[in-house]
Amino acid sequence: MSSSPVSTSLPAQPYGRPPLRTVQVLGDGAGAGSCAHVRSLATGLAARGVRVTVCAPVQAEGEYDFTGAGAEFAPDAVSALRAACAGADVVHAHGVRAGLRAALAMRGRRVPLVVSWHGDGPTTAGALGRLSRMLERHVARAAAVVLGASSDLVDLARLRGARDARLAPVAVPAGPAGAEAADPGKVRAELGAVERPLLITVGSLVPHRGYSLLLDAAREWRALEPAPLLVIAGEGPLRAELSRRIQAEGLPVRLLGRRRDAAQLLAAADLAVLPSRRVARALLAQEALRVGVPLVATAVGGVPELVGEGAVLVPPGDAAALAAAVTGLLADPERRAALAVAGRAQAATWPSEDDTVAQVLSVYDELMERRR
Repeated sequence: MSSSPVSTSLPAQPYGRPPLRTVQVLGDGAGAGSCAHVRSLATGLAARGVRVTVCAPVQAEGEYDFTGAGAEFAPDAVSALRAACAGADVVHAHGVRAGLRAALAMRGRRVPLVVSWHGDGPTTAGALGRLSRMLERHVARAAAVVLGASSDLVDLARLRGARDARLAPVAVPAGPAGAEAADPGKVRAELGAVERPLLITVGSLVPHRGYSLLLDAAREWRALEPAPLLVIAGEGPLRAELSRRIQAEGLPVRLLGRRRDAAQLLAAADLAVLPSRRVARALLAQEALRVGVPLVATAVGGVPELVGEGAVLVPPGDAAALAAAVTGLLADPERRAALAVAGRAQAATWPSEDDTVAQVLSVYDELMERRR
């Protein structure tokens, strides 16, 4: 097992040397957690004198303002990625797909590639699973260093042939100032949950998020008095299917679409629910524990390692267990209060943004020393 993140900042470059140049690569479809991490990383690296270029979809720049963090921005077109990588000292890709694009763009160049695996883990079934494993092998072997957001991802990278795989937990980026200070009563009123419990989950509407399972559980909550309202903040290809089920079955569920105020919604909720079938270091779990919102989550991937005793875990794929855990917590305010305290205590053990930047920069410095 790799050592824990470094807790002190390191100088970007010794005196007299040119600034380190790094390209941060985000692939199409990168999740909110990856984008927020790159934004945080760009801010910290630029503050330490590193020249940072973020190569990402244009919409990601519009939402996360990488240039405002001190980075240069390049669109994720192949030509722009090639040009950016040509002038880099280190290329750092975030996710397997981004790692593949970066490896192809760097072909023939002696520039070290770092790949962070902090996504939702591998696809395991059928032809898509075989393709996923093939891509993972290619990226793991192309990388000088693989940084896994959780121990299971470090193990996976080693299984796929990584020469150097290390644990590198990703810090929760600080939200916008005042986001968590919004009036919870006003938020609940706008959602229609003034006199009923409010449950929330956040994430793209894609199969591995487990929303079908969540709707199965929501059928059980209809019998409660008052019935809790579940709100789902996110957008994706399953919207039409989920909408049909909600309407046909009369489920107490609202699809909110993509929201920029997810932190305010979360702070107003009674419970957060994470029903994913696979996930590494879930952003929702981190944010819920940090603000003291009790969490019910499936025990998959890096979730048990992440939350410790700060959440209620249920088996993946078990709608009855998920429904029972939520129902039990709604009926037990003392247990919810204890979970809020335990969640904040667990969050206090996670690395800070400064710790994360320092660890990544130490990896870059190590790779530069190898080249000299």
